[in-house]
Amino acid sequence: MQTLETLAQSFDGVQNAYAIQAGREVRVVVDPSSISDEDAGNLSVRMRERIEEELDYPSSIRIIVIREQRYVETAK
Repeated sequence: MQTLETLAQSFDGVQNAYAIQAGREVRVVVDPSSISDEDAGNLSVRMRERIEEELDYPSSIRIIVIREQRYVETAK
């Protein structure tokens, strides 16, 4: 699982990566100021390709890229 997280974090714009469900899923949080919505989709494809090339795994691995922006204002 550590290898999966390390691989995901090696991509530019990735803030955090978490392997969950015994390594069957990786959730990747990206910096919304450096990764666009389109780039986030492309990133998941590139990650899938590298995982297929570099890692040995018994089943499938689901890749979830999370790009989130929050805007909060407080009126007084």
